[in-house]
Amino acid sequence: MFDKILIANRGEIACRVIRTARRMGVRTVAVYSDADAGAQHVGLADEAVHIGPAPAVDSYLLADRIVEVCKRTGAQAVHPGYGFLSENAGFAAALAENGIAFIGPPAPAIEAMGSKSGAKSIMEKAGVPLVPGYHGENQDPDFLAGEASRIGYPVLIKASAGGGGKGMRLVERPEDFAAALASCKREAASSFGEDKVLVERFVTRPRHIEIQVFADSHGNAVHLYERDCSLQRRHQKVIEESPAPFMTDNMRAAMGKAATDAAQAIGYVGAGTVEFIAESNEDGRPGDFFFMEMNTRLQVEHPVTEMVTGQDLVEWQLRVADGEPLPLAQEEVKLNGHAFEARLYAEDPANDFLPSTGRLVRFRPPRAAVHCRVDSGVVEGDAVSVFYDPMIAKIIAWGEDRGTALNHLVRALEETEAAGLATNRDFLIALGRDTEFAAGRVDTGLIERHRETLIPGDDAPDMEAVALAAIAELKRLEAAAVAAASTTGHPHSPWVHLFGWRLNDDSHVDLLFQDGETQIPAICHYGRDGRYTIDLPDRTIDAAGTVDEDGVLTADLDGRRLSATVAPVDEERVVIRRTRTVRLRLIDPMAAAGGDDGGADKLTAPMPGKVSAVFAAAGDQVKAGDALMILEAMKMEHTIAAPVDGTLAAVHFEAGDQVEEGVALAAFEEQ
Repeated sequence: MFDKILIANRGEIACRVIRTARRMGVRTVAVYSDADAGAQHVGLADEAVHIGPAPAVDSYLLADRIVEVCKRTGAQAVHPGYGFLSENAGFAAALAENGIAFIGPPAPAIEAMGSKSGAKSIMEKAGVPLVPGYHGENQDPDFLAGEASRIGYPVLIKASAGGGGKGMRLVERPEDFAAALASCKREAASSFGEDKVLVERFVTRPRHIEIQVFADSHGNAVHLYERDCSLQRRHQKVIEESPAPFMTDNMRAAMGKAATDAAQAIGYVGAGTVEFIAESNEDGRPGDFFFMEMNTRLQVEHPVTEMVTGQDLVEWQLRVADGEPLPLAQEEVKLNGHAFEARLYAEDPANDFLPSTGRLVRFRPPRAAVHCRVDSGVVEGDAVSVFYDPMIAKIIAWGEDRGTALNHLVRALEETEAAGLATNRDFLIALGRDTEFAAGRVDTGLIERHRETLIPGDDAPDMEAVALAAIAELKRLEAAAVAAASTTGHPHSPWVHLFGWRLNDDSHVDLLFQDGETQIPAICHYGRDGRYTIDLPDRTIDAAGTVDEDGVLTADLDGRRLSATVAPVDEERVVIRRTRTVRLRLIDPMAAAGGDDGGADKLTAPMPGKVSAVFAAAGDQVKAGDALMILEAMKMEHTIAAPVDGTLAAVHFEAGDQVEEGVALAAFEEQ
């Protein structure tokens, strides 16, 4: 076995590889950019080497620098994780030329499967069923539009070298094809270094089912069953599970054989995933399946396979890369129970899942147990950067059957607390409780069909959350008063405990919260025995509460016992309850006086990022919905559209400029 390996990645996958290597007695070398100097993977590894500035193209994607660090540190092998250089045939070849083992497949296998078009040609020759489409070399926009019409709408435009949902556009009408193609090509060039695309028929009610395969250098290949990855938003996976609901033994055997045959046909070695699209019947049962692509690396969702097979896939990777045969034959790979993985992202589901950046002021994942596992690369206090993927953690749950596993997953998500930036926690909980999903009737369109119930709109303000925030604020003020008194010469004075006292008036504190656009006053009167009377716009509540050392509030609201965490994040008070997170702004009336929100004549950046294209200039007449520019952040493109009809007075940035969240991108002339 190797003495020392280098992990050419970051975040949770780097931490996950380091833990297995440590258990096996293998020393590890981490690499890091400027943005990751204090990251968790840097502290976990035995050694860490700085490799460049924050942008991945200047650090994690520099193959020559990774090779140089291997030579300097004596690392005998490189684990690439996923993303970055994990499917870069040139990188694998460069390592081989320098006598460094690549913990992944040989370069020719990566090259064969690295092109979606090339992979489909290989599969077609092998007799694997393919989705109707065009996978050729002609990239003329008019020709591709003609192919789309021949295939029949809706069609899917996909980057040939793509993955992870990037460089992919669903087009439902011919008139939308040209703009979608241009956008797809820009994103493909930015993410993968080439803009070649393919066009396929979009399978209605599709299910995304993938087979985990493993092969060694001795000619052996096995599969470790399937994963259903159908729950997706923006073509990116949200919740994965194994085994797939309603999977029959015959279909599992057929998919497994097709996957292992494909791996052996290209001389594959190591971990890989063969992905299929299966048409879904109305009862949720999968129908015909078609080859989609092969990922020549470990997948983000590999923990669900580990939970149901009891195998450590990273250990398998290290052993196979060291020349050992596969640990198990096909008949020895057993399927036990059911597992789910939910991806906790820093993103705002209510704002089209736009990524969120900032510091995790509070982050408490669920407790690890036999039925619960958490893979994360961050801890409380860490920052989620604009430069990398916004995933905070993977919450993995196991159970004896699907229903039990799903209950464990929902409970684990309810135990998760995150504040400091927007997350998809509440969305994941709602998804876990969706009746169609619970019944196993899953397909890639489920989230969009149930969007209104999964992502509630502008509901009326949650008055219970306001009351909880008010109690927490009162407790904070009381603690601050006690702390201040302790620095005086009279810390035990009875005057210290007269919180909210007013001369010739009842004892009260006036608080003002804001939920969205709605301001909510909370007039808090002090009563006896530590109780309060809280006057809210729609009711008066008799309340009491205590806050423990971990910041958890236990409250009594009109005789109802409630528990919540109220995390202060600057002027925000984030109320985290079992099924819902409410972000309230605590308003200081004096600070707000004379404030200026910038007015409706300005268009501001919804997130920090890089301007990748600009379509308008000062003086242009635009209509609401017209694309003004493209903002690239966290590996995804986001179109900045005109909010109203009008004339542009100024466009403040050019392609290539970096912008911060909230900065004015353009201004309209006054109407």
